[in-house]
Amino acid sequence: MELAKRAASLTPSTTLAITAKAKELKAAGHDVIGLGAGEPDFNTPSAIIKAAVSSMEEGFTKYTPSGGLKELKDAIIEKFKKDQNLDYAPAEIIVCTGAKHALYTLFQVILNDGDEVIVPSPYWVSYPEQVKLAGGVPVIIEGTEENQFKITPEQIGRAANSRTKAVIINSPSNPTGMIYTEAELKAIGEACEKHGLLIVSDEIYEKLIYGDASHVSIAQISQALKERTIIINGVSKSHSMTGWRIGYAAGPKNIISAMTNLASHSTSNPASMAQYGAIEAYRGSQEPVEEMRKAFESRLNETYEQLIQIPGFTCIKPQGAFYLFANASEAAKITGHDSVDAFVEALLEEEKVALVPGSGFGSPEHVRLSYATSQDLLTEAIARIKRYTEKNKA
Repeated sequence: MELAKRAASLTPSTTLAITAKAKELKAAGHDVIGLGAGEPDFNTPSAIIKAAVSSMEEGFTKYTPSGGLKELKDAIIEKFKKDQNLDYAPAEIIVCTGAKHALYTLFQVILNDGDEVIVPSPYWVSYPEQVKLAGGVPVIIEGTEENQFKITPEQIGRAANSRTKAVIINSPSNPTGMIYTEAELKAIGEACEKHGLLIVSDEIYEKLIYGDASHVSIAQISQALKERTIIINGVSKSHSMTGWRIGYAAGPKNIISAMTNLASHSTSNPASMAQYGAIEAYRGSQEPVEEMRKAFESRLNETYEQLIQIPGFTCIKPQGAFYLFANASEAAKITGHDSVDAFVEALLEEEKVALVPGSGFGSPEHVRLSYATSQDLLTEAIARIKRYTEKNKA
């Protein structure tokens, strides 16, 4: 049977081969350290689990409105008001089956065939694929390492044309951990206004901020920018609820209405008990969120200092999320490899450390290391990487 063109157009993840190899080695009894995790290594806080269990015991196991429970929408509205002083109405919020599904649904309702979306690189791997699935064209513009992997208004101006529909901003970023400042967002917002672009603001890592950095949503800058921004967020990273699949979008009523209609014909609704857990996540104690953030910051500080001692590795210290995005091009070269992908493969084979090659994020000179694992494992992994590079120097 011939596949649909939309399925054939998808690019296989470059991380699949390295992930499969790591699993194969682990199954064979090897001591593999995987630094590819895109999720916190903490369990969901107990109060959230109890809230979900209670909802099931009380019979809340049925369908909910396609756009999410009113109580959860109200909790999200309260969160926006408290954290960013942003006002949203229930009709401007949709709860989805994870933030990824919110993005997917958004692109499905805003893009026509041939519409272009500006995607800054390094990018989260699913952005270009989701744009393509909606019939759109991802236009990649490079956030250079010299500019902390962030794009500029001038780049948006050069990329924008009559077919350009939207630009994606991911702050804090996966994979780089970089954060746009308020001034940078204001300038980008002015460029988007000038060219009539929607802004897709992925803020899923907003609670994981370190040092003196702070998170600002581009929707906070002005009412005009709020009206052209769709914020994507969720409880997956902030409350260690990746498996619960609760994300949401906030934005113009007509877009949210279209997303809700589409959801009614696809997922019907997010899982009811997971929604009750998310209500507790936002209305309950935020102490577990801060405890997790502090643990990540401690790991970042220790692991970063270890990482930059490895021959051939350089890294800009991230301000958020839980990834180190290191330039390993020199390490690949001095160990006799013609690409960072080959270096990553050899490292896994010889030292049993699994990194994610940057090629999957549109940045082939880099590797992504997740510090969402214990400090002991991080220290051991860094020691193995250093041993490999020193032992194999040409």
